[in-house]
Order: sequence, then structure tokens, then C-alpha cells
Amino acid sequence: MDRRRYGDSVASRTPQTNRRASTPARAGASKRATPKKTTTATRGAATRGTAARGGTAAQARKTARQRETLARQRAAAVRRRQFYASGLGLIASAFVAIWMGLAHALGWVARGLGRQAATAKELDPEHRRDGGGLAMIGLALVLGIAIWGNSGGPVGQWLSGVTRTLFGSISLALPFLLIVGAVRLMRMPDEEETGRGRVIVGWTALFLGSAGLFHLGFGRPSAPAQMDKAGGLLGSASGGLLAAAVSPWAAVPLLIMLSVFGLLVITATPVNQIPYRLRQLRDLAMGVPPAEDVLDEDVSADEEAAGGGLRRRPSRRRKVDDPVLAEAALDAALTDDAERRETGDSLAAYETVALNRVDKPKEKQPKPPPEHSPPPTRAEQLALTDADYKLPPPNLLTKGDAPKARTRANDEVIHSLQGVFEQFNVDAAVTGFTRGPTVTRYEVEVGHGVKVERITQLTKNIAYAVKSPDVRIMSPIPGKSAVGVEIPNLDRENVTLGDVLRSREATSDHHPLVVGLGKDIEGGYVTANLAKMPHILIAGATGAGKSSCLNSLLVSLLTRATPDEVRLLLIDPKRVEMTSYEGIPHLVTPIVTNPKKAADALDWVVREMDMRYDDLAAAGVRHVDDYNKKVRAGKITAPPGSERVIRPYPYLIVIVDELADLMMVAPRDVEDSVVRITQLARAAGIHLVLATQRPSVDVVTGLIKANVPSRLAFATSSLADSRVILDQPGAEKLIGRGDALYLPMGASKPIRVQGAWVDEREINAVVKFCKDQREPEFREDVTAAPESEKKKVDEEIGDDLDVLLQAIELVVTSQFGSTSMLQRKLRVGFAKAGRLMDLMETRGVVGPSEGSKARDVLVKPDELAEILANLRGEDS
Repeated sequence: MDRRRYGDSVASRTPQTNRRASTPARAGASKRATPKKTTTATRGAATRGTAARGGTAAQARKTARQRETLARQRAAAVRRRQFYASGLGLIASAFVAIWMGLAHALGWVARGLGRQAATAKELDPEHRRDGGGLAMIGLALVLGIAIWGNSGGPVGQWLSGVTRTLFGSISLALPFLLIVGAVRLMRMPDEEETGRGRVIVGWTALFLGSAGLFHLGFGRPSAPAQMDKAGGLLGSASGGLLAAAVSPWAAVPLLIMLSVFGLLVITATPVNQIPYRLRQLRDLAMGVPPAEDVLDEDVSADEEAAGGGLRRRPSRRRKVDDPVLAEAALDAALTDDAERRETGDSLAAYETVALNRVDKPKEKQPKPPPEHSPPPTRAEQLALTDADYKLPPPNLLTKGDAPKARTRANDEVIHSLQGVFEQFNVDAAVTGFTRGPTVTRYEVEVGHGVKVERITQLTKNIAYAVKSPDVRIMSPIPGKSAVGVEIPNLDRENVTLGDVLRSREATSDHHPLVVGLGKDIEGGYVTANLAKMPHILIAGATGAGKSSCLNSLLVSLLTRATPDEVRLLLIDPKRVEMTSYEGIPHLVTPIVTNPKKAADALDWVVREMDMRYDDLAAAGVRHVDDYNKKVRAGKITAPPGSERVIRPYPYLIVIVDELADLMMVAPRDVEDSVVRITQLARAAGIHLVLATQRPSVDVVTGLIKANVPSRLAFATSSLADSRVILDQPGAEKLIGRGDALYLPMGASKPIRVQGAWVDEREINAVVKFCKDQREPEFREDVTAAPESEKKKVDEEIGDDLDVLLQAIELVVTSQFGSTSMLQRKLRVGFAKAGRLMDLMETRGVVGPSEGSKARDVLVKPDELAEILANLRGEDS
């Protein structure tokens, strides 16, 4: 038995047994029966009897206490009944009910406010700053009415009394200071910890010094009514104590120094920069913005080498009339100042270079930096041949949303993942996560002896638990002993191209072919150098973000490279994707929209590549950068008597928006040109960007894939398409809208990237800025067929030109390519009709033969006149 459960019943039976054993008769009988000799058994019995008597006394005391407690409870119940009968009990009950109701209501309100505060933490930081600024403006309004107007109701009178008691006469300026602080809070981003500390120290010193001076100026009053007009309690604490310690004659200059120190700390002005700030105030008062000032060009070499101060002369100041150029000058000065801090160069040399870069007379050259700290070197291709061209300012590209480190959705997903592991008895736990703009990767660590396959087998269960079909599992995460579970965010963030190009990853690399791609899954910015790719294939389903990626590439090139550094050849068979870039000075030819002319343009690229290689071989160099370096140094000149002008070769970027259209029209010619370019064009400075929305094996052939090492896969509709692009699965699980897998040359695993977005307004602004500076210089031979090919065509046609023209007109107008139709309509034999059909196939009029079926007609009726004119040798 359980003695704890049945101990009461045993104890209740013990007193009765003891009482029966303690009667006189039994006591005498036991005495007579007990022998005189004491044994071990008798000693044990005696001991047990003593214990029984002790237990009886303890039980009796316990029973008495229970009876007393019961009596007290009965008396209390009687008193309560009497209390309630008197009417006072009802009042007390109502008071208790009201009190508990108020307590529950306050608790409910507090819990609601806590939930709202937790939700408010997820607000955008800019919204929180706006809320704080508006609250400060509201407080300033109430405080101004109370202090300046002696009104504002009870709250206003209370605020006025408190502020006057604390700050005295300084309280008159508090509303204005609150408004200034609110405007600064709403306009400026969050400051660093050091910035906030600087502001606190500065204002504290300024208030202490000013309040102390007011206190001493009003004769150190002690009455509260007089202290309200002086420095208040703050002035009494600072000025009064200091005057008592060192006398008022010493306290006044000390307080003035304290106030000036606070003002300098607030404005972040060192003592040695006070004259410079005063000159800035003078220029501002005269209506001359600081960005329009020009440094004095008469700084001596000794002063420059010693890092001397800056000298300005108003008489030698020139203005930039164009506001866009003035803004660009300011951006250039800020950028060069950042470079100066990194390399230690003097500010005078770098600001001179910045201003000369923006608005430099052709007869003047920028001052060289000091020899002991040269500026950061740029690629040789970046040297400008035309200093009048200016790059678009960074402010043309807008800023994106502030990134979020953690939201409530992340906590819910972690809870769901843990629930799946517990349901299927998997020893695994979520140990962390990295949140990206589109997808969050949750790190899952498994216990000892647990197979990693247990996690990968739960893909569908995890997708069901988190309510998302787009779940991707990475096993393991590169560099970590953990399994990555990538789940799309319910609250996606927008990644703008401006943020990518302003990031440290982009600004630290000065190569003109650096483009912004977007953000990775860890929130870091991703950039790519087209010169190191050296060619890239961009593919994905319709609407997955391929066109947005091409816009990001083009805008990146326009904002970082001049037409002398980079030239573009744009091929757009769709006719609508790249129309915004028509007329930019970087183009070598108008945007090519005809697939047949696109094949001719690729053939021109091959000829251009061969010509560049001939020059590289003659110069004895292996790369176009080395060739350009020698050309600028004057080591390569034209032969005597030659009319050729030796110039540096710009980078040539060929962007094909839809490769499938070209492969459908002229598959052999396009494939041959693409393969030859991708095999050899890297050293010549020619790079290809191939894009398609149909990543099938007949479009992206094996030869093209073998020579295009970098891949960028957007969301695909099938696993087969993902294997065609990346040679591995993964793209079929992307969620679209810019979500992509980036596989650069040499990488084994792709990087998940959220592509950067640039809208039409930004594109138009950048394009307009470029077009306003220079007209494009087109080359006429880009889309023209070579002369050798024309002669070969004429010799092949022979005397059948008239019949061929009739056959082409007949086939194009009827859109039906059949050999038997030519026999009937033109009254020619089978051999003649077959030859005419072969001639039309070689010229891209009809497609290849497919047995007994009619051939596909590749030329539209509106293109007939151009085809006939080309065959006759006339201008279309």
C-alpha cells in the first residue's frame, strides 16, 4: 500500500487499539504474564508501546488544532453573514468587482499596446522617424502656445511651468529647437552611435553654459519666481555652483567657453575649420552655393606636397550654369573625397581633379597627386579621349526599401519547421537564418546519427507546413555543417539598381564593365564584371525577369562607361524591348531588329575580332588593354604614308535579346558566328550577352553552351530547361519576378540572386543625359554583307535571276513554299523548281526541307521589296 495515501486511516485506528489495551484488567493480566527476566523481545515490545503512546498524544494535539480551526471558520462565516446583512457587504462586493474589472481592462489594454508595439517594430525605419518627427512638432506646437501665448489649457500651463522652472529663459527657444530637430530627424537617415553621442554632448554643453550665463546675468536669483526669468534650476546648478567655487569673474568666461564648445560639437566643426565655415556662411549669404566654388589654381607645389590648406579667391571663381553639371560636380567631389580618405592624398589635389573632371577646359590638365600617395589606378580602358563627356550622376537612380533583418513571418516559419521535425521524429533543429530580399534561408542542423536525407525527403511536408510550393533545400550550405531550407518571404523587398551601383562592391571596382545584378540571399550586393565572365547566357521563362536584367546591365554600362570606353551592339528581334536606348552615343549601329541583318551583324563582329587580333599580333601584346596602353603612350603609330589613325580599341558588348529568333532564321550562320566569337573574342575586348526565353537544345546548342561559361537562370517551367541553362536542377523552383540563380565562370554552385529593378523613368533619365551630350557615330558596314559574299551570290544565281525573283514574289505573297507550286505557276521542270527552292533557302526566304511538307516561309510580305532590291543589287 501507499503509506502516504492510507496513513490517515491507520492512524485513526491506532488510538482505539491502544485504549483497549490500556484497561486495568488487561494491564494486570499483562503484568502477571510478563516474566521478571528482561529479554530482547520484551525490550522491543516496550519500545513499541512507548511509540504508540507518543503517537496517541500527537494525534490528540492535531485533533484539537483542527477543532479550533473549524471553530474560527464558523465564527468568521457568522461575522460575514452579519456584515452582508447590514448592507456594507454589498458595497464592498461592488467595490471589489469594480476594482477587478478595472484591473482586467487595464491588463487587456496593456497587452494590446504591447502587441501594437511589437508590430510597430516591424515598421520601416523611415516611418518610425516620421512618427517621431511629427510627435516633436506636436510637442513644439503645444509648448509654443503655452510659453509664448500663456495659454494651452491645463496641460499647456503645466508644461510652461515645468520648462520655465528647469530652463528659465532658455525655454523661450525650446519650441523652435524642437521643430529644427523634427525636420532634421525626418530628412536625415539614422545616425551612427557616435553621431548620437556627439549631439547629446553638444546640446548638454550648450544648455549648461547658456543657462549658467543667464543665471549670472540676472544676479544669481534664489527665489523661484526670479529663477524662471533667469537660467532656471539648470542655470542655478551650473552657473551658481561654478560662481561659488571660482568667483563670477572666472565663471563667466568658463561658461562662454562651454557654450562655444557645445556649438562646435553640434555642428561637427573643429577649431581649425572655423575660418572655413565662416567663409561658407559668407558665400551662402552672398547667394553663392558652395558647389560652384573653384579652388585656387595657384597653390604652390611646396604647399601641395606639404598638404597645405585650401585657398579660395572670389575673383577667380567661375560658375557652372547648368544645375545638372553642378550636381554632378558635387557628386564627383564627394566621391574623390572618399578616395582621398582611403589613400591619404591631399584634399586640394583631389578636389581639383573632381572639378576639372566635370567642367575642365581643354587647354588645362588636372593637377597630379603627390608622388608619395598615388590615386587608385583604374583599368587602362578607362582613360577618356573626350573630356567633355560626363557620366550620369548617381542621383538619377532612386533608392530602394530599407532591408529587414527579422519579421514575424520568419518566426512563424521557424515554428512550422520545428513542428514538421517533431511530427516525423527527426532529430533536427533550426539554428539560424539569413534573410534576403525575396527568400530566407533557414539553417537546420541534424543530430548525431541522423541522415541528411531525412531532411531532403520532407520537402513536400515542409512546403505544406509553410504554405508555399516554392521550397528549395540546399544540402549542405557551402562552408557550414547545416542544411539550408530556402523559403520565399511573404513580405518581399524591392532591390533597386541605384542601391547596387552605390554599394561598396560597385564603387570599389572602377572597371567600366562592372554591372549590378542585385542582392544575394544573405542581403549582400552582387556585381559582375563582363570582362571576366567573359560571356554570359541569360535564360528563363516569360515574365521571370530576363528583360529587367538586360535593362540593369545596360543602365549600369551607361552610368559607368563613356562611349570611348564601351561600344554596344544591340540585337532586338522583338522590336520593343530596347527601343528606349535608340540614339545613345554608345551604339555602333542602330538597334538591329531584322533577324537576317542580325546574322550579318554577328559576322561583322567576327571580322572586327580578326582585325583586332591582327593589330595585337603586330604590336606584340596579348590583350587589348596592353594594346591600348601602348597606343596612349605613343609606342604604336601608323606606318609612313598610311592614312589610318591609330586609336585605342573600346570594349565591344554584343547583347542579343532573343537568341531563339535568330536560330530560327539562320541557325547555321548564327551558331558559327557565336561559337567563333565566344572562343576567341575575350582577348580582343569583345563580350557576348545572349538572352532567350526558350532554353531548349535547338536554341542553346552544345557548342554555344561549351563556350559561354557564365550562366544566369531565371525561373523556368521545367527541370529540363534548368539543366539546359545550368547543367543542374534548381531553376524550376524559383519564384519569378527577378529571382535567379547566378553561376559565374569557375563556380561549382550557383548563387541565388534577387535581380535589381530599374523602372522606365530612371532609364529615360539616364538615356536623355547621355544623348544630350553626344550624337551616336554609326558604322555603315555592320549590317552589310561582305563584298565577297555578294559576288558569290551573283555567280551562283547566274542567268536565273529573273525566274528567282518571280519565284520569291510568288512564295512570299502566297506564304506557301512548295516545289510543285513553282512547277505549275512558273511552268518549269522539277529540277529547275528544286534549284529555285534551294536558292531561296540559302537566302533566308524559306526554311529547310521537311520531306513532303511545304517549306516554312521566313519573309513577310512587307519585306518583299527589300529582298528583291538586294537581289538586284539596288538600294532598298
